[in-house]
Amino acid sequence: MSKLYAQSTAISSSAMFASSLNRSNLLQRLNSRYLGAVRRAFSCTIAATAAAAAAVPNGNASKYSASRSRNLFSRISPVRRDYDVVLVLDQWVSEGREINPLEFQRIIRDLRSRKRFSQALQISEWVSRNGSFKLSPSDKAVHLDLVGVVHGLEAAEGYFGNLPKEDKNEKTYGALLSCYVRSSLLSKALVHIQTMKEMGYGGTSLTYNNLMVLYKKVGQLEKIPEILSEMRNYGVAPNNFTYRVCISSFGERSDLIGMEKLLEEVELENGGLSLDWATCSIAAYFFVKGNEKEKALTCMKKLEQKLEKDAIGYNHLISLYAHIGDKNEMMRLWALQKVVCKKQINRDYITILGSLVKIEEFETAEEVLAEWDSCCHTYDFRVPNVLLIGYCQKGRVEKSELMLRNIVERGKKPIPNSWSIVASGYVDNGNMEKAFECMKEALAVKGDKLKWMPKPGLVTRLLHWIGDNCGIEEVEAFVCSLRTVIPVNRQMYHALIRASVRVGRDASWVLEMMKSDGIVVDDETFNMLCNLKMSE
Repeated sequence: MSKLYAQSTAISSSAMFASSLNRSNLLQRLNSRYLGAVRRAFSCTIAATAAAAAAVPNGNASKYSASRSRNLFSRISPVRRDYDVVLVLDQWVSEGREINPLEFQRIIRDLRSRKRFSQALQISEWVSRNGSFKLSPSDKAVHLDLVGVVHGLEAAEGYFGNLPKEDKNEKTYGALLSCYVRSSLLSKALVHIQTMKEMGYGGTSLTYNNLMVLYKKVGQLEKIPEILSEMRNYGVAPNNFTYRVCISSFGERSDLIGMEKLLEEVELENGGLSLDWATCSIAAYFFVKGNEKEKALTCMKKLEQKLEKDAIGYNHLISLYAHIGDKNEMMRLWALQKVVCKKQINRDYITILGSLVKIEEFETAEEVLAEWDSCCHTYDFRVPNVLLIGYCQKGRVEKSELMLRNIVERGKKPIPNSWSIVASGYVDNGNMEKAFECMKEALAVKGDKLKWMPKPGLVTRLLHWIGDNCGIEEVEAFVCSLRTVIPVNRQMYHALIRASVRVGRDASWVLEMMKSDGIVVDDETFNMLCNLKMSE
């Protein structure tokens, strides 16, 4: 099973194929906005249980008697540190429990879907090492692909080379092909595919789909329709993923006529295949991009007919209507989504808010935000950040700051990025004093555990401004705070030099600090120092 197999099925929400590999760049661009929140939607209670499972000695099995901890999946899913998954497995076995092959596959599938490849590989290695059960051909193919992701192509080739002859089958050959595709190695992939064909393994849609994606990765989009023709000539049935890649190849070349012809061919041929909502969404997007509104609407109507209870599909359709500025359809679909899908998560609110901001319907966006605020269990600042960004992009930075301060006054602790958004807005408006104030707020709420790095351009402009306008003590304090979130750089010291020279203070202390931090006093620094002294 290869990386592409999961790509072709994850976006169409087909659970029966979800055990395959991680998503391709093609589909990731369509889904990355929405999937992050889903992947993190695990309860704190489960996380705490799993952490305890990793930390408690083997003799304390009674700590895991809760119903949730009786499930190995529930113990492993919340674990974050790589080496802890092995401790959880050891604990599980020490309790006299066995590892079920189906649950093993479910765990691997889940970890892969959340890009926790190292943990997935450790579990697969642990099962192989402990002989809990014999890995199936599909399991070994997944293991091979994990080796490629975690340790690189050379390691994957080594693993494949060491497999027994009986394990070098269609699935493991396909997994190695996926490694070549991931590395964009066209020549190696073509040789490998020829070997697969000679062994009778090359005549599958999966192999052809891999080749299509490889041609996409290396920029040879014109080759993709040729692969589809070859599939048809050899009697290999295309699937939805095949058509998604082909439609994208036409769309990215602005060949809307070719794309439309392909869609017509699919409708005529059909052969039992019904295009899923994701394929319709891609076609609609390129028609929108090409200003073919009527053709886009036709695809969007077909898309809606295929949605059923798929919230991600509703999100795609709402975004498409935002592209053509149809608020009424956006709000109709949002109301329908709330009825059909029952529960809306942050991802869904981010989509509708972003769509409303796109068409500048801020009043309605604030109503939707208030609705989310009234029902959310955990205040996720990524949701209001959509409006903060929107107001800043439209030049309404004061409104953005006021909104954020109102949220803070209600007892919500913002993430640094929220203040950074407002700071960037003020920089764009030329109000550097307010930008500096908001950036200090961002650094103040950062905390020790949160990983956050401000945008380099924002930092550079602020450092230049404070060097020319702020007192030396204030500059030193700001630089000190910055060093907790980004590596020390020359711009920090240039701000200190500017501030020192401006107040008549000798800047040699700054040069000494630069040397101690391993930053060379280059010509730029020396010339700047000379120019500043000459202008005194």
